[in-house]
Amino acid sequence: MPEPVPAAKPEGGEPESTELTGLFVEKPPEQVVAIAGTDVTFIARVDSTTLARKPTMKWLKGKWLDLASKAGKHMQFKETYDRNTKIYTYEMKIIKVVPGDAGGYRCEVTAKDKCDSTTFEISVEAAHQEEKEDILSAFKRADAGEDEGDLDFSALLKATKKRKKPEEEKPQIDVWELLKNAHPSEYEKIAFEYGITDLRGMLKRLKKMTVEPKHSEAFLKKLESCYSVEKGKKIVLTCEVVDPDVQVKWLKNGQEIKPSAKYIMEANGNIRTLTINKASLADDAAYECVVGEDKCFTEVFVKEPPVTITKLMDDYHVVVGERVEFEIEVSEEGAHVMWFFEDQELHKEKDTKYRFKKDGKKHTLIIQEATLEDIGMYHAWTNGGHTKGELEVEEKQLEVLQDIADLTVKATDQAVFKCEVSDDKVTGKWYKDGVEVLPSDRIKMTHIGRFHRLTIDNVKPEDAGDYTFVPDGYALSLSAKLNFLEIKIDYVPRQDPPKIHLDTTGNMVSQNTIIVVAGNKLRLDVEITGEPAPTVVWSKGDQPVTEATGRVRVESRKDLSCFVIEGAERDDEGNYTICVTNPAGEDKAVLFIKIVDVPDPPEHVKCTSVGEDCATVIWEPPKFDGGAPIKGYLMERKKKGSSRWTKLNFDVYESTTYEAKRMIEGVLYEMRVFAVNSIGLSPPSLSSKPFMPIAPTSEPTRLTVHDVTDSTCVLKWLAPEKIGAGGLDGYVIEYCKEGDTEWVVANQDLCEKQGFTVRGLPVGEKINFRVVAVNIAGRSPPATLQQPVTIREIMEHPKIRLPRDLRTKYIRKVGEKINLTIPFQGKPRPVATWYKDGQPIDPKMVNVRNSNVDSILFIRSAEREHSGKYELVLQIENMEDRATIEIRIVEKPGPPARVKVTDVWGFNAALEWDPPTDDGNCEITGYTIQKADMKTKEWFTVYEHNRRTNCTASDLIMGNEYMFRVYSENLCGLSEEPRNSKETAVIAKTGLQYKPNPYKEKDMNCVPKFTQPLVDRSVVAGYSTAISCSVRGFPKPKIVWMKNKMIIGGDAKYLIQNNQGVLTLNIRKPSTFDGGKYSCLAVNELGQDEVECKLDVRVPVLEEKK
Repeated sequence: MPEPVPAAKPEGGEPESTELTGLFVEKPPEQVVAIAGTDVTFIARVDSTTLARKPTMKWLKGKWLDLASKAGKHMQFKETYDRNTKIYTYEMKIIKVVPGDAGGYRCEVTAKDKCDSTTFEISVEAAHQEEKEDILSAFKRADAGEDEGDLDFSALLKATKKRKKPEEEKPQIDVWELLKNAHPSEYEKIAFEYGITDLRGMLKRLKKMTVEPKHSEAFLKKLESCYSVEKGKKIVLTCEVVDPDVQVKWLKNGQEIKPSAKYIMEANGNIRTLTINKASLADDAAYECVVGEDKCFTEVFVKEPPVTITKLMDDYHVVVGERVEFEIEVSEEGAHVMWFFEDQELHKEKDTKYRFKKDGKKHTLIIQEATLEDIGMYHAWTNGGHTKGELEVEEKQLEVLQDIADLTVKATDQAVFKCEVSDDKVTGKWYKDGVEVLPSDRIKMTHIGRFHRLTIDNVKPEDAGDYTFVPDGYALSLSAKLNFLEIKIDYVPRQDPPKIHLDTTGNMVSQNTIIVVAGNKLRLDVEITGEPAPTVVWSKGDQPVTEATGRVRVESRKDLSCFVIEGAERDDEGNYTICVTNPAGEDKAVLFIKIVDVPDPPEHVKCTSVGEDCATVIWEPPKFDGGAPIKGYLMERKKKGSSRWTKLNFDVYESTTYEAKRMIEGVLYEMRVFAVNSIGLSPPSLSSKPFMPIAPTSEPTRLTVHDVTDSTCVLKWLAPEKIGAGGLDGYVIEYCKEGDTEWVVANQDLCEKQGFTVRGLPVGEKINFRVVAVNIAGRSPPATLQQPVTIREIMEHPKIRLPRDLRTKYIRKVGEKINLTIPFQGKPRPVATWYKDGQPIDPKMVNVRNSNVDSILFIRSAEREHSGKYELVLQIENMEDRATIEIRIVEKPGPPARVKVTDVWGFNAALEWDPPTDDGNCEITGYTIQKADMKTKEWFTVYEHNRRTNCTASDLIMGNEYMFRVYSENLCGLSEEPRNSKETAVIAKTGLQYKPNPYKEKDMNCVPKFTQPLVDRSVVAGYSTAISCSVRGFPKPKIVWMKNKMIIGGDAKYLIQNNQGVLTLNIRKPSTFDGGKYSCLAVNELGQDEVECKLDVRVPVLEEKK
């Protein structure tokens, strides 16, 4: 067994720290042994004094798993900041450690362009160390982590269910020793035999155990300890073997890999490679390369790319019982999404009220019937993103969409009371004068959708009274009155003036005024008496109403006139007159019909101000209130791009200014408003322009004074720690005198840099400064100096900061550019003066530019005369500082002088010369000597970089005469021209005589003879052709071409060619006339030869079209 490492301290203690480098002030210990079931805390501290922005910390497990997605009851993360020490403290706490928490971890901190990371490893031990370790329980999957798979051996265990005879007890075996000495192919067999189900965890622990290092005789270079690859990419495992002809085996988790399109095995000399194409999570395993008894191991970690959220979650505002669907979209199909309610993770098995739906990239959390317990924040997490949405649930309120209207009916007529409520599931009871109405043959009650009706057939006088509808479960009642119109028969004289009998009850709110809701039906029954029967005329203003059909009509009966308006409109409002006449007289009545409606939508909805999570919205009341006073308003909002509106209030809000809260910073929202009167709800207003809740930044940090003069002050600072979604537009710098309260703005435009020079300050005054960050949301809190600054320049001695490379001789070549920047310091601004060799420099030769902090010496094209000692003198009143720079301008040297051959002996020649008169203003570093044979005049180098002014040329060829030349060489290279020696060196012969062999010249003369004759040919007329033959002979024979024994002259139709004895006659587009015998005659002084052929020219025959 391996030696245990010190255990991590439980809750309340901190793990011991280690020696640190980089950004970390404290790191977690590298090796931690935790006891199963206990809590353990890991702490990392980061120093932010050198950081421009807040650092970002990530806790990772394995190669890539971000533990932020695992935050919950089992893992908790905490971050604190100490403003005094500028140290961030990050804590990771694991509650009740389980075996699945074992493995390698990494914490990584990043801050702009800086990054640092540290790794540590957790091992989990059983709770009772003194007892015999139970390998079965140690590798059973209590809580499978992301590095562990599901290994189920239940199918293999079916054969053991049969009864077996009791076996004798075997002595206990140390399984670890057995595994250490076993071949990897036997690991699965041993795991099955001893009941180990976590095979991968066993392999990891076995790898950590100390094994004596064994020198490999088969491998020159083994596999790397581990490889990392992204999902879907290709990875190559490479090792190098000793024997280039040896065969290797590749194993994956102990099983041999067969070559396929996915696994490609290659051998190139001593190199053996295994290529895994399109890596998947199944390829995350242990791999081996086996050569005989030797093997090398590695692990492949497959990194799955992070899944981002492409569509964010919307907020919901619903009433009890409504269905809620939180929907998001992710970047990849089949991604794993975790849903949380507040800090509690939602599971399909545990939480039956939630349904989880996946449709490609869409993921939906469904709540069938929302309750008050569901109010809160819902989160969706992936390994690369997070979104949240708020659910607000209100008690269900019943709205009356249509009230019951009073009725006036005659005997035997039908009376129908009708009302409409907002919920179609609501039931209710009807009452008459407080007594429940029961159904009968005449009385019927119906409930269809949102409409409730009470129908009374064959109305009787006893049916008159107050009728009320009460919805079940709501403190609400709707009432109306049924008026019975009794017909009286009076015995009067036959001459009776007409009389209008108006009923002042029902819809009349005052004498002769009737209110009608827009869209409802008005039926006004007016009783008329008179003998003989009077004539009835209805009119609106001066226009009589005579239609008996249509929307506005008049229905006449005996002793009754009915005025009907179907679907009342706003234009129907006005004074209506009824005039009845008969011979006995007339009667007239005026009625005012008032049409009331829902109001128009509010106007000019706009956002006036925003905060971090809130916004203030104003609007104007509607132009038309519907004929009834406005009771208040209802507001809704939605995220831009979404189609779902969320209600912000259920109770009517009376003001025209509303502050919306609980919004998400950085998200665009839109608002709309409804107006409410006694009739109902108006249409929605136009949506406001999109607005974004944003907050000002925090104050700038580390405001310091960089420099002070008699009239200026230079301030510097760092960006705010918190900027937010509003970004940062710039900074405003303000100042005021000590004791004054009026702040003066120093910059007219926003300062985008983190530094500013305040000018025009009074000398000797004490000034307070402050800096404010500005963005679209406004000004941040100011960053101020702890004490005022006295505006007075501080005397500072002049000091030249000569760069290190200028402290020695500064060498440049002729024609190069010289640009020297010499920084210095001193206050007030020093006076910088340049001298060359004790004399002021000539501004025509050298350019100088001086600033507050440096002096620049510039020469566009260096010349030899620019060489010398340059001195910079820095003066402040009677104080000064000096610095000297020696500049040397060099070029190529001239040729050496007086090159001569001083001695020749054997195959050697001795040379001497004098140094060049012009050394190029730098030391001569050597000479290059070349030789040339007087016959060929080709130069060859004898010596290069020869430091002396003499040399000996050896290995010269006997009998040849040589001349020599020498080049000078310095820092710039070889001289442009060499210096040739005036003498030559003759290497004399030493008595040898050349006797050539006798040579007999061969007679090459021969008679002309054709080696390739002409061949008969048949060609098509109009297509160019050529005939060829070849001849030999010496002297070169004369060639004559003939046709039908006639010499072919200079006819342009023929082209004659002779190429090294190959003779060709080209005939351009021959016709039938060009057919015949062609011959070629070759003649020289020794004889002649002739060849001939027949040329047949045929005319092409065109086939007749059928």
